Amino acid sequence: METFRVDKTSNTPFVQLDADTGRMEIKGRSVPENPLEFYTPINDWLEHFKAEAAERVLTMDVELEYFNTSSSKCLLDVFKKMVAIQKSGAAVEINWWCEEFDDDMIEAGKDYQDLLGLPFNIKIVEE
Repeated sequence: METFRVDKTSNTPFVQLDADTGRMEIKGRSVPENPLEFYTPINDWLEHFKAEAAERVLTMDVELEYFNTSSSKCLLDVFKKMVAIQKSGAAVEINWWCEEFDDDMIEAGKDYQDLLGLPFNIKIVEE
């Protein structure tokens, strides 16, 4: 399985999904014009990873400065794929990085955790 990578733009985050290391990273700002078009390849990659994920570890680091409502729904779909991967036998870890006083982002991570029943490690970005 190949590594999937998208470089950061002013409207889309940096994304890297590496099957060899089991590491995922989403970092930046998520306000794409067409969020489905942006997030569908990520969900497709996760679906392929799920097929070979048993007894593996998948760690996702999410460090978003901002995301809009449409991105929020797409992120929820990504996290639902993580739940499915966990159910297939993989260990899943999600690190939700935020700035110390960004209450909205901290709350968003907690909301996703509550919705999915998947633990989110809320971590503070060191400046």
